[in-house]
Amino acid sequence: MSVRIEPPRTTRRARPASRRPASSPVPISENFAPAPSPDGRRVAFLSDRAGTPGVWVCEVDAGAPVALPVGDEPVLALSWSPDGRWLACVVAPGGAPRTELWVLRPDGTRRHQIAGFGRRSAALAGWLPDGAVLAVTETDEHGQALLVDADTGHRRVLAQGDLLTLLDVTPDAGVALLRRGPRNARWLELLDVATGVRRRLFPDTGRGSTDQGWFGPDGTSVLARTDAYSELAALVRVDLTRPEQPPTRLAGRPDAELEHVTPSADGQRGALLWNTYGGRSELSLLDFASGVQRAVTAPGEVLGDAVFAADGGLLCLTAQGPVQPREVWLVDTSTGTPRPLRSDTAPRTDDAGVAPQLLDLRARDGLPLSGWLYRPAGPGPWPTAISLHGGPEAQERPGYNPLFQALVAQGIAVFAPNVRGSSGFGRSFVAADNLAGRYGAIADVAACADFLVDAGVARPGQLGCLGRSYGGYLVLAVLVNFPGLFAAGVAECGISDFRTFFAGTEPWIAAAAVSKYGDPHRDANLLRDLSPLTHIDRLDVPVLLIHGANDTNVPAGESAQVAQALADRGVPHGHLVLAGEGHDFLARANAEAARTATTGWLTRHLAATATVVG
Repeated sequence: MSVRIEPPRTTRRARPASRRPASSPVPISENFAPAPSPDGRRVAFLSDRAGTPGVWVCEVDAGAPVALPVGDEPVLALSWSPDGRWLACVVAPGGAPRTELWVLRPDGTRRHQIAGFGRRSAALAGWLPDGAVLAVTETDEHGQALLVDADTGHRRVLAQGDLLTLLDVTPDAGVALLRRGPRNARWLELLDVATGVRRRLFPDTGRGSTDQGWFGPDGTSVLARTDAYSELAALVRVDLTRPEQPPTRLAGRPDAELEHVTPSADGQRGALLWNTYGGRSELSLLDFASGVQRAVTAPGEVLGDAVFAADGGLLCLTAQGPVQPREVWLVDTSTGTPRPLRSDTAPRTDDAGVAPQLLDLRARDGLPLSGWLYRPAGPGPWPTAISLHGGPEAQERPGYNPLFQALVAQGIAVFAPNVRGSSGFGRSFVAADNLAGRYGAIADVAACADFLVDAGVARPGQLGCLGRSYGGYLVLAVLVNFPGLFAAGVAECGISDFRTFFAGTEPWIAAAAVSKYGDPHRDANLLRDLSPLTHIDRLDVPVLLIHGANDTNVPAGESAQVAQALADRGVPHGHLVLAGEGHDFLARANAEAARTATTGWLTRHLAATATVVG
């Protein structure tokens, strides 16, 4: 047993904005990741108002929030124990992806670490219903599923293996539900804890992925979110007493993908988040026994972080939109009425922002694509930046993005597409960039550039591209594969050489990425050709490279080797390394430094002039 003790340290929907002079908007602090107390009278949540995501607690509809002393490192997730005695915090020391699990009393006392020691990374699955035992996954070269007692730190290992995540356990801890497999090809297994025997939950369909699951209230069924049986992810139930029977479909839509399901503590109902075309959220409440589903008014364009209070009468979630920073909302499940958690004032908006327009286009091979266009004031065409999201199994959605608003304020249009490989459009689309399909994803960016010029949005010669993580890779890949198409680029935390990426990233990240990118040995020739560094001699436009110094997902050397290659050839470039950050820039000051550098770089190299925002 290993426990580290540390004393506490105190330390609506989018709308077009009114006109105002151009400026770079100052991002508003955001509140997110709510964790209600079991009785629903208090809500803990994360906020970056003090500079780094930390833990705050407030009474529902009463008084100002109070900060808890959780140390100086950013907190990524929260959960309140069913007995009300503990808050569990997922912490990212030095920045993600490596994480630790700490617990503390709701009054801020008795803070101590219980998982994620050394090089291991910890993820929280949830709490056992009685007492203060947590279900946890720890990962380094391999994964292990374990139960940890918040009071004593006592650890019980349930299973070990590659690409393993613990999702749930029965109340008596006799059976565990495990998720196995690489990205976009995951499946569920049942583990008999006493014997160690595992069995796959349902047969391999040869397609799709099952990413979420939990035990039904009586322990004789498993509910799972999967796209193994349909193009768009749906909710199914598996009867464990009749394993020969195919899963029963509980909820699915032909016009929306089921993004996430949050079950209530008693297992009788669930909050379903639907991802409609383009990425807008819809919310519904489902009674699992009757199958009755009731729509709830969404308090923002994009919803997330849904969690029930223990009695199921209160649902907490996060809502945001293009001019609506993330904020915590409460839903009365008896009426379906949403209302803000008034931790500061009424719901806030960024009055300097503009709302985007969803546009459809075609890839060069005819595949349907779409994206969000943020327009400056006045008639086009404008200098234009194509922004590429990470993942690649992520999605560009109409959420709060201060960078887009800062660029628009400088007279630069922003087009944020969902190229092949993005989530939210079905299993075929998300798998369309696997292995050699990546050439198609790179070509999709060029198709977006052609579309913007033909539509009168972009000025030829004043097109730029930017992106982070996988989006940073795409920026570099497009610049070397389509020289002359773009005038400048910004690549943040992007892979430049798959060989060095696989050698330097975390072992579990490398193992899970093989299904998307390819095997570094078997597919070495493909990965070499897809690596931007292989063709770096074709890159001859100004490029800004930004990276977190502590990044162990895409190591900082991926940007450094591009900077060196460009310096050797005399190509204009910038190289910004942010100290104290990992793959995600979690400190507001560092995130703002990256935004300011990106805005300045594109404004200068796209010859943009400030205009009036409208």
